[in-house]
Amino acid sequence: MKKADRDIEKVYSVKQMVGKLRRLADCLEKGKNFQIQIAGERIFVPTNAVFNIEHEKEGNSEEIEFQFKWERS
Repeated sequence: MKKADRDIEKVYSVKQMVGKLRRLADCLEKGKNFQIQIAGERIFVPTNAVFNIEHEKEGNSEEIEFQFKWERS
């Protein structure tokens, strides 16, 4: 069964974001998969995911996105 496409943006407090980034950094350093729950769905990011940082500017607005990309098996 194919999963439906999804595009969700979730806002976190500074404290919540720090916790998530700290867990992410620990997983990266240890070569472990990263798990996170977003809007009720548990996401498993594999160790072979490609990591990139994206910067966008439009008018007076700027955005930085930290992204992981991988193919589901």
